[in-house]
Amino acid sequence: MLWEKKPIPPGNPEPVWTPQATPKLDNPIMDTTPKVASSMATNQNPTLLGRSLVVRGELSGNEDLLIEGQFEGTVNVQDHCLTVGSQGQVKAGIHARQVIILGSVNGNIAAREKIEIRKTGNVLGDLVAAGVAIEDGAYFKGSIEILREGTAGAPRALSPSSAAGAAKA
Repeated sequence: MLWEKKPIPPGNPEPVWTPQATPKLDNPIMDTTPKVASSMATNQNPTLLGRSLVVRGELSGNEDLLIEGQFEGTVNVQDHCLTVGSQGQVKAGIHARQVIILGSVNGNIAAREKIEIRKTGNVLGDLVAAGVAIEDGAYFKGSIEILREGTAGAPRALSPSSAAGAAKA
């Protein structure tokens, strides 16, 4: 019958299965490299300003940026994402497509799409964006202006003088 075990004749060993080497693809479908920050959706390898760096001045670029060190000045990454890491300390005016804050920011922030302040985040400054998300436990002191789709022009961070002028009007 079919389910009965048949004896193996001597001298004729069973074939042994050996796995073949996995072929290496030139363009892998999935990237298995670890991500620096899971929130940085557009660029898998953002530029990193490391923990031990202290930088002052004007910072602009055409790629995503992760700040883990200290920065003072202005940051302009209009079409990209800026992430202030949990160890990051930024004293700057910020202009970006998206801003994610896990560390400390002292300055006005303008984002074309969204500003996220995570629970470890600390922000002192005014926010201007199409969307703002503040997690429980985060610290925020300032004002929020939500941009509507019909608003013409690029988002701008409010300066104290322009905020005072808007209050008088």
